[in-house]
Amino acid sequence: MRIVLALAIACLVVGLPATPGVGAPGTVARLGAVVPLTGRYASGGAQVKAGYELAVEDLNARGGVLIGGRRVALQLTLLDDESDPTKTVNRLEALAGQGVVVLLGGFGSDLHAAAAAVAEKNRIPYCGVAFALHAIHEHGFRYLFSPFEKSPEIASETYRFLNATIPADRRPQRIAIFQERTDWGRELGDIWTARSRENGYQVVLRGEYTPLSRDFSDLILRAKSAGADAVFSVPTPPDGITLIRQMKELDFSPKIIMMIRAADAVSWTQALGKDGDAVLLSPGWHHDLRFPGVRELNARHQQRFGRPADVIVGPAYACVQIAARAIERAGALEPRAIRDAMAATDLETVMGRVRFRPDGTGIVPTVFVQWQAGRQELVWPKNLGAVPLLYPAPPWRAR
Repeated sequence: MRIVLALAIACLVVGLPATPGVGAPGTVARLGAVVPLTGRYASGGAQVKAGYELAVEDLNARGGVLIGGRRVALQLTLLDDESDPTKTVNRLEALAGQGVVVLLGGFGSDLHAAAAAVAEKNRIPYCGVAFALHAIHEHGFRYLFSPFEKSPEIASETYRFLNATIPADRRPQRIAIFQERTDWGRELGDIWTARSRENGYQVVLRGEYTPLSRDFSDLILRAKSAGADAVFSVPTPPDGITLIRQMKELDFSPKIIMMIRAADAVSWTQALGKDGDAVLLSPGWHHDLRFPGVRELNARHQQRFGRPADVIVGPAYACVQIAARAIERAGALEPRAIRDAMAATDLETVMGRVRFRPDGTGIVPTVFVQWQAGRQELVWPKNLGAVPLLYPAPPWRAR
């Protein structure tokens, strides 16, 4: 991922032409999105796509956006990057040359890292969710905005959540971190480790693995031998499914299993059945959150897909809400003006109130969700509709 990001940042220095403003309101306000609809992130990308499309449909049904006293429809052009950062760059460049005024991101930190520099070079505001890598926001990008929890918040809130939910004499104490060999895997592993002892936990293993590995047995057996009673990890969906299957085969049954990202999609329970239960994720949203518009979004999603809105649908929907409001506040289809309006966001969305820090990170709730009986249930924060945590995770033979 570092190579792709470095190449994208290098384009800033080369100085390719910035996309000019569209000018006065026309017939449509064009949004461009590059999303992984195939490849290793396809299950998450499908949720992002659904959120974008539902939001555009809903906003257009209400008349679109108001610019200079005229109603203008939103138009979404969405391309598949096949979960490949190089294709993310190429397809975003294509969209940037087609007069889009806001770019919307896909799923996965490596894809967003590649995308953010492209948006910066072209001076088009970029709104992305479903990525928690904080390092992307440390490059001084002015056009990058993400109403989504980041690694520092996830790590701190992990311990706060466990300490507030589980009595002290029953808590897990020995943590194994199954660390993906990527920038995000290392970043979150570092912060989980740094904040463990002050919260009463000990990291007994930090084991790295390469994405899309087929054999995790050495990692699992080392964690089992170290007496780990909690596992924290951020695998891709295929890796997470393989990890659970091999943990069961090797009879490693920790009290807490957290697999952020891997367990986001409904394909998790379809692949694993009862073995997928009790696993925690932190997807940034849940359909039971008590925020304006969530009930209506769930009804629309239920009508189309036969279930309440999936966990990444809400953040994606909120990105379009934010973009639409920024276009209206800018009063023109001019990307730089829209960027300034987006930076000043203070908006009630389906994610609740969203504001941005100067580095583009969002001030948003950190949410934990758990698979229980084949359903994703909100278990944190307590004041936003959470149900009790299933703890400890049942042994595999008891499921």
